[in-house]
Amino acid sequence: MGQDLRDYTPDDEAYWESTGKAIATRNLWISIPSLLCGFAVWLYWGIITVQMINLGFAFEKSELFTLAAIAGLTGATLRIPSTFFIRIAGGRNTIFFTTALLMVPAIGAGYALQDPNTPLWKFQVLAFLSGIGGGNFASSMSNISFFYPKKIQGYALGMNAGLGNFGVTTMQIVIPLVMTFGLFGGDPLILQNTSGTLIGKIPAGTETYIHNAGYVWLLALIPLAFAGWLGMNNIRDEHVSPDIPGPIGAFATISGMLLVGFITAAFGLWLLLPAKVGGSGFMVSKWVVLPIVIALTVLLLKMIPGAVGQNLTRQYKIFNNKHTWAMTVIYTMTFGSFIGFAATFALAIKVVFGFQHVMVDGVMTHNLANPDGPSALMYAWMGPFIGALIRPVGGMIADKMGGAKVTQIISIVMVASALGVAYFLKLAYVSATPQDYFLPFMGLFLILFAATGIGNGSTFRTIAVVFDKEQAGPVLGWTSAVAAYGAFIIPKVFGEQIKAATPEYALYGFAIFYGVCILINWWFYLRPNAYVKNP
Repeated sequence: MGQDLRDYTPDDEAYWESTGKAIATRNLWISIPSLLCGFAVWLYWGIITVQMINLGFAFEKSELFTLAAIAGLTGATLRIPSTFFIRIAGGRNTIFFTTALLMVPAIGAGYALQDPNTPLWKFQVLAFLSGIGGGNFASSMSNISFFYPKKIQGYALGMNAGLGNFGVTTMQIVIPLVMTFGLFGGDPLILQNTSGTLIGKIPAGTETYIHNAGYVWLLALIPLAFAGWLGMNNIRDEHVSPDIPGPIGAFATISGMLLVGFITAAFGLWLLLPAKVGGSGFMVSKWVVLPIVIALTVLLLKMIPGAVGQNLTRQYKIFNNKHTWAMTVIYTMTFGSFIGFAATFALAIKVVFGFQHVMVDGVMTHNLANPDGPSALMYAWMGPFIGALIRPVGGMIADKMGGAKVTQIISIVMVASALGVAYFLKLAYVSATPQDYFLPFMGLFLILFAATGIGNGSTFRTIAVVFDKEQAGPVLGWTSAVAAYGAFIIPKVFGEQIKAATPEYALYGFAIFYGVCILINWWFYLRPNAYVKNP
């Protein structure tokens, strides 16, 4: 336990049964809860902002949407350097260090949330730092891919990602509950609007310990850091991590590469955001900013001198493979949708169904609280729960049916579900009784979440088959990095369309994108004479 491994050959069946399986299982079961906490810290702004509304924090709804968007953009950008950590710094070093770093935004959020007069910029900084949790997915998936034989890659990666994604659901259940009592002491705040938890509604006037939303993750992060250091392994074989430095050197390398991601993400946010919330005021289109941020991050990483830059040059060979780009688009459809909807779901329920939409002097207004509206905190966990739970199942089905075939089926389901959600959103957002449309909205959204989860598992299978062992890990990290921008794009698009009073347009756009992915998946992997047939 904890030692570096050499001559690790999981595809050798005798070695796998005698030695490799036990090692891989131990690393997987430390990786999963570490990744779970990463997702929780990254995406907890979707729940925290709902409670900030209920507690009367003096921010506009559109400003609160920016917190999830900031965390989304940073987390996705940090996945780009995280893609390459394993070969440069080793799996054990990477998972230990990046898990420990999550304590910084968790402590900061707990402290800032104790004061309702905390300025918006402090919450923006904390949302920015919580992107560390989003970046961890790329390194975690890349690391686990090296421990398992190719024949069960769908299962292994589905387990790591699927159960790791339970961080979203876990967070959406745990945070509302721990805010109901003084787990970490401190002064409570008083609810001004009805809130809720998994077990029921909490009336206005109730004491609420919102700072527990940050502090509670320390209960898991501290022991997980120790478990990562004592129980995980670096694989020092040529195709994994042959020339990694000692732990201090590895931590310094990881820090430097993360700093590159933070700088480019900050630049992108500065271009995007209005001046009143700390941006440039240029309001550059997100569709322009994202390619700039991605390209700038890749370029600056490659300019790092010495062994790190040379190592990255070797790993950058994935960009010469056409399948890298095809799978990037397809994986964005599945994981990008899952993570973006997970980041948006609670606030969308609150904004659309928690208010009455009525005409006042010929103008549609959306500010009158709806006493019969559903509690966002009671329902928001369900979608991410289903999407995460079913992901390993998607991997196992794909191991039997083929990844591309499964992906094609769920893509069609996603198009239909998105259009259905759009229809009921349109009806709800012009109704004085939006709760009348909540059940069909919720049912279709749960189907959409389930489809993204199955598709996540099937795309892992495709990547594991299409790419060789050396490229599969970096490709998993890269595709997850680009797909993670869904955690930025979807809250941003939804926030814009809510402001324009046309939330259904967001879902129309997503459905069109899913249709494009159907064509790409068919062309590369399902048509006659496909490049690789149903991998």
